Amino acid sequence: MGIVWSILIGFFAGLIARWITPGDHKPRGFILTTVLGIVGAVFATWLGRQIGWYGPGDGAQFIGAIVGAVIILLAWGQLARRV
Repeated sequence: MGIVWSILIGFFAGLIARWITPGDHKPRGFILTTVLGIVGAVFATWLGRQIGWYGPGDGAQFIGAIVGAVIILLAWGQLARRV
């Protein structure tokens, strides 16, 4: 059930991040939106642990997943603009 919950949270975090982030270089589709949210949550967890916000057993919550996904989308837009 934890994997299904992570996929659902990732999907909604990816949707909100796509809605917040300006620009046209956005991944499209259900799978890419879900992957974006999951990668954003993983990135936010890693960054939070490096900064000291999260402990070894803690992870990023929904807002952290959205912030991580927005950061990933902004990086995606910069890379897509250069290519």
